[in-house]
Amino acid sequence: MKNFLMGSVAFAAIALPGAAFAQSTGSQDFEDTIVVTGAKAANGIGGVVLPDVTKAKGVLTQEIISKQGSGNTILNAINLIPGVSFQNNDPYGSAGGTLNIRGFGPDRVSLTFDGMPLNDTGNYAIYSNQQLDPELIEEVNVNLGSTDVDSPTAAASGGTVNYRSMNGSDDFKVTMVGAAGEYNMFRMFGLVETGVFTPFGTKAWFSASTTRNDVPFNNLGKIDKQQYNGKIYQPIGSNGDFVSIAGHWNANRNNFFGSLPLRTDTDQGRVAGSASSNRFPITKDERFYSLSCTAPTANAGVADAAGSCGTLFDYRYNPSDTGNIRINSRFTLADGLVLTVDPSYQYVKANGGGTATAREGYYDINPASGAANVQNMVGYFGGAPYFGRDLNGDGDMLDQVNVLAPSQTTTDRFAVISSLRYDINEHHRIRVAYTFDHGRHRQTGEVGLVAPSGIGTAYFPVDDPQLDAAGNILQKRDRLSYAILNQFSAEYLGEFLDESLTVQAGLRAPFFKRKLQNNCFTSSASGFVECFGTGADIPSNIGTLNPAWAAPQKRTYKYDKLLPSVGLNFKITPEASIFANYSKGLSVPGTDSLYNAFYFARGSEGANPAPETTDSFDLGARYTTSKFQAQGSFWYTNYKNRLASSYDPELNAAVYRNLGTVEKYGFDGSISYTPVQYFTMYVFGSYLKSKIKDDIQVGVCPANVSLVAGCATAGDPVYAATAGKRESGAPVYTLGARGEVNVEGVTLGIQAKRTGKRYVYDTNLPTYRNTLAALTPVQIYGAAAPAYTLVDLDARFSLEHFGAPGTWFQLNVSNLFDKFYVGGFGGNLNQTVNLTGSSTGTYANPGFVQIGSPRAVSGSLHVSF
Repeated sequence: MKNFLMGSVAFAAIALPGAAFAQSTGSQDFEDTIVVTGAKAANGIGGVVLPDVTKAKGVLTQEIISKQGSGNTILNAINLIPGVSFQNNDPYGSAGGTLNIRGFGPDRVSLTFDGMPLNDTGNYAIYSNQQLDPELIEEVNVNLGSTDVDSPTAAASGGTVNYRSMNGSDDFKVTMVGAAGEYNMFRMFGLVETGVFTPFGTKAWFSASTTRNDVPFNNLGKIDKQQYNGKIYQPIGSNGDFVSIAGHWNANRNNFFGSLPLRTDTDQGRVAGSASSNRFPITKDERFYSLSCTAPTANAGVADAAGSCGTLFDYRYNPSDTGNIRINSRFTLADGLVLTVDPSYQYVKANGGGTATAREGYYDINPASGAANVQNMVGYFGGAPYFGRDLNGDGDMLDQVNVLAPSQTTTDRFAVISSLRYDINEHHRIRVAYTFDHGRHRQTGEVGLVAPSGIGTAYFPVDDPQLDAAGNILQKRDRLSYAILNQFSAEYLGEFLDESLTVQAGLRAPFFKRKLQNNCFTSSASGFVECFGTGADIPSNIGTLNPAWAAPQKRTYKYDKLLPSVGLNFKITPEASIFANYSKGLSVPGTDSLYNAFYFARGSEGANPAPETTDSFDLGARYTTSKFQAQGSFWYTNYKNRLASSYDPELNAAVYRNLGTVEKYGFDGSISYTPVQYFTMYVFGSYLKSKIKDDIQVGVCPANVSLVAGCATAGDPVYAATAGKRESGAPVYTLGARGEVNVEGVTLGIQAKRTGKRYVYDTNLPTYRNTLAALTPVQIYGAAAPAYTLVDLDARFSLEHFGAPGTWFQLNVSNLFDKFYVGGFGGNLNQTVNLTGSSTGTYANPGFVQIGSPRAVSGSLHVSF
C-alpha cells in the first residue's frame, strides 16, 4: 500500500515545478516514479539537478538559468553541463552559436521545446538565437548520448536537449526586466501572469521582449530581436491531468559577423576581415575593425565591374521569423491508464548566405558551337545570375552588379507525440506511443538588390524577387521537400529487489520518408545546380549540350530500423546508485546530402546515401544528498556510415563526407557541494576520444599526376590520411567550475570553463597555402584551435529585505578577462588541393570560423509585483 501511495504521488508530480525531467508529456509521466521515489535531493543544489534515472542526464533549473545574463540563449546555460560545449557568437545570445555534445555537432543533437522538435527539418541544424526567453524556462534537461523512445528525431546520436516553459503563478503577477550593456545592448522584457481566474483552476501568462545591440566586431552590423509568448493552462481534476496551449513568435533581423578564414599569415597583404582572402585576427585588438564602402558608379557604354562593396559577410542579413503553437495534455482514462497527447505546429521563414556577381547580359549554354550557334539564356548558371536586362540604370547591358543571393527557406511543420501508459501494478508499468512529424520544406534562392552603401534593400528577397528579361524569378536553387516520420514505440519500466533495481527498456520503430523535388539541374556531386528560373522554358537540347547535368527530378527515400534501448539503475543505498544504459541510434541523411545524390543515376552507388547507425553504452554512478551530489559516467559509441557536413559560407552550402566507422568514448562527471547555507560549489568536466577507423577517399589522381602528392597513375584513388585520427571540431576535454556566495540578499557567482583544443581537419594536420613556386606548402595555421578558458561573473542585489521580494539588480560580465580565442566551427575532412589543369595546384582556402565573443558588461533590473 505504501508503494502504491508513493506511485500516486509520482503521477501527480508532473503538475509540480521541478518534477518533469523528460521531453514529451508522456515521457515525463512515465519516468516520474523514478524521479520522485528515487532521489532524496530532487531539487538539486544551486540549480543543478541529477535525476536518479537509468540514463546520464543533467538538469538546470531557473535558479541558475536566471543568473546567465538577461535574454541569453538557453544553450549558453547548458555549457555548465559536462559533455556539452557551446560557443556563443555574441555576448547576449541573439546571433547564434555552435553546440557540441560528446563530440557530436548540432545536427546530431535533438533540441525540443515542451517536447516539440526544433531541429531544422532539412539539415537538422539548431539555431540558438531563436530560443525561448530564459525568464520563461522552468528547466532544461540534457540526455547525454540517448533519447526518449517517443522522441521525433531523425538524428540524436549525441543526445537530446529539452527545455520546458513555465505554467505560471496561481496568483496575479507582473514582471518587468530592463537591461543595458556594452555594444549598445538594450533589452526590455514584460510578463503578465493572470493567476487562477476561473472556478476550474484556469491560469495563463503572456509576455513580450525586445533586444537590440551592435555587432561587437565592427561599426556596421546590427542585431534586432523581438519575441512574443503566451500560455493557457487548464488542470483537470486533482490527479495531475491537464491541457495547456501555448504560442511563440520570434523575429530576428541580424547582420552576419565575425566569420573569418582560419589563417594567420600576414604576408601578401592579408589583414583581419571576413573575405576569403583575409585572415583570422592575430591579436585581441584586431577583432574590431571599421567598415564602409560605396558601390562603383555606373557608366553608359562601359562594361562596369561589380567591385567588392557589400560582398563581405558583415553586410549580409541573416533574418528569421519563427513561430509555433504547442499543446500538451494528460488524461486519466481509468485507474492506472493514462493518455498523453502533444500536438504542435511550427512556421519558419528564414534566409542566410551572401551576394553574387550578377550579369546584365546572357549566358551561352552552347559555348562549344561557335559564334554562329550561340544559345543565349537568362537564368542562374555557374553560381551567377544572368538577367538579360539593365540593372544599374546606365542604359546598357554590359555590366556586372553585386546582388543579394541568400538561401531562402520556408517551413510548415505539423507534429504529434502521443502515448498510452498502463500500470500493471505499483512496481511495473508499460506504455505504447505513436509519433508523427510532417515538415514541408520549401527552399529557394531569390535575388535581391544591394544599395550603393553595400547593404541589401530588403531582409527577405523572396518578398520582392528580381525578375529576368523574360519575367521569370531568378533564383539559385528551387526545391520542395517533405520530411515525414511515422514512429511506433513501446517502453517498460519495472522495480525489482525491494525497489532497489529499476529496469527501463524500450523499442523505437521509426519510418522516415523524404519526398524531394529539385526544379534545377544538378551539375556536380557537391550539389551545385543550374537554374533557368521559375516558370522558364527550358531548351529541349539542354541534355545534349550538357550531358553531365542531371535533369530536374523527383525522388523518394525511405529509411526504417528497429532501435532498442535498455537502462538499469541500482540503488546501493538511498543516496548512492549505479546505472547502465544501451541505446541504438539512427541518423537519416539530411535533405542537402540527398539532393547532392541527384547528380548520380538512380540505382548507382552515390544515389542512395546510407543512414548512420550508432551503438551507445553508458556506465555510471550517482550520489545525492541535500548538501552533496555527484555523477560520473564512462561512455562508448560505435558509429557506422558516419556522414559529416561542413558549411562553406562562400557557397552557402554543406559539403558532405562519409567517415565510415568511427569509435568515440569518454568520461563525463560533476560534483555539487554546499558545505554551509551561504556557499555552493560546482565542478564538472569531460574527456573525449574519437578514432576514425579508415583513410577516406577524397578523389582520384588527375591526368597530370604531379598535381597531387603520392599519385603515380591517373585514375588511382586519392585518400585523406584519417585512419586513427580524431574527428575535427570537438574539444578533447572540458573542465569547469562555479562558486556562489549568497549572504543577506547579495549573491555573487563566478564560473569558469576551459575548453580543450579542437582539430581543424579530420586528418589532424595543419593548414597550408602554396608559395608562387606551387606545391611548396607554407603553414598558415596549426593543426588545432588552441584550448581557451572563459570566466564569467554575476552579482545580484535583492531588495527582498526592504519589502520588495521580486525586485533585484543583477550585473553580468561575460568573458571577464577578455580572452581572445577561436569561436565556433564545425570542422572539415581535409584541406583539399584545387587542381588548375596546368603544372600547378593550390591548397583550398581554409574553413571559416567565428571570432570568440569578447568581454561584455551588462546590468539588468528585475521587478515583480
